[in-house]
Amino acid sequence: MFRLAAVSLLLVAFTLAAADPPPQNPREKKVRDDKVKVEKDGFWIYNDLPKAMAEAKKEGKPLVVVLRCLPCEECVKLDDDLVDTDKSIRPLLEKFVRVRVVSTNGLDLSTFQYDTDQSFAVFFLNADGTVYGRFGTRSHRTNWVGDVSLEGLAEAMRGALDLHAAYPKNKEQLAGKRGPAPLYPSPEKFPALSKYKSEIDYKGNVVQSCIHCHQIGDAVRAEYRAKKEPLPEDVLFPYPHPKSQGLILDPKTRATVKEVTKGTAAEKAGFKAGDVIRSLGGQPLLSVADVQWVLHNTPAKGGNVAAEVVRGGKATTLTLALPDGWRQADDVSWRASSWGYRRMATGGMKLDAIDGDRPAGVPKTGMALRAAHVGEYGNHAAAKNAGFNKDDVIISFDGKTDLMRETDVFAHGLRTKKPGDKVAVTLVRGGKTMELTLPMQE
Repeated sequence: MFRLAAVSLLLVAFTLAAADPPPQNPREKKVRDDKVKVEKDGFWIYNDLPKAMAEAKKEGKPLVVVLRCLPCEECVKLDDDLVDTDKSIRPLLEKFVRVRVVSTNGLDLSTFQYDTDQSFAVFFLNADGTVYGRFGTRSHRTNWVGDVSLEGLAEAMRGALDLHAAYPKNKEQLAGKRGPAPLYPSPEKFPALSKYKSEIDYKGNVVQSCIHCHQIGDAVRAEYRAKKEPLPEDVLFPYPHPKSQGLILDPKTRATVKEVTKGTAAEKAGFKAGDVIRSLGGQPLLSVADVQWVLHNTPAKGGNVAAEVVRGGKATTLTLALPDGWRQADDVSWRASSWGYRRMATGGMKLDAIDGDRPAGVPKTGMALRAAHVGEYGNHAAAKNAGFNKDDVIISFDGKTDLMRETDVFAHGLRTKKPGDKVAVTLVRGGKTMELTLPMQE
């Protein structure tokens, strides 16, 4: 009897175990739970742009499209405040057709052109695809403070509603908010992303089927590296932050100058704290992201960008003169794409500038970048395999001693070298100077 009971219990336990689904990957669960939550609430159209476009056309409303790659955590607070009915945002959102896009599979890249190193971006559109403006930026991998705010989002929505009310009389003025044709019409058309489908797979593994924002930028760079071509400056330094040109903007406004950095292009142009920038390059501005859009489409060789400014209630025009190589003032080391740059240009090393006293043997002036991390696996182990160690201090790269930031090393390596090239590196280790050779990679 005891044996029979034991066998019976084992059979029951086996049956129950077989009936239960296997434990779900936390990231997978997060994506599926998000879908259930948003669809149940019904305030947003979930991941269905054609439906949203049709509804906007029918109702005569503008669209607000939130691109939010899941399960990214970096922008979750702003997004939760937005989705969870913030009191200052909700009444404005109700005036739009609202759609959330949680992957870039099948995304129309001729319409949705944005900084792909972000995982949260907002577009304001007409139903015919005309772009009213963009929202969402950052200048740090995880910290959004100083770049975006809910107050700024509300201002951007008010501006979009004003542009929509004036449409189509202002259609010509808005033409510049759409850029030239992309390399490929949608992400999965890139050779580097060809394994993906045009839609994410909710019947299988959602996370693995999703094309994340940063993968688009990675695929663009792969096109040039595969052809052994240098990266163009607009690819290496995309969507330059206004602060790189001396413009510190108030994130709670559309584009109001909070501060101007001395000795920069912005100061030379005559910008002052308190200036309200109404348009840049002839385009109306809804946010800092719109300023970045104009900068992104300014040639790397520079040029003059007109700014319409309101100062003390009076309108004036300023000219932002950008010299040749102006993009390289920006910092790209915070970007997700910088991990790819490290593979290509530094063999997997993460380089930090030394603040304060320099170690023994390191010159008092000039280049001094410490290897804060040396990769150990795959292509990111190229520096390790070449003999580099953590805490090595690089004082010369390819004969250059004026590369003061990791970003400067990226720019030199990826603009002047091809995959397969070898670069001479001088470093200081334990007070002694050494010479090593670093390979450049795809």
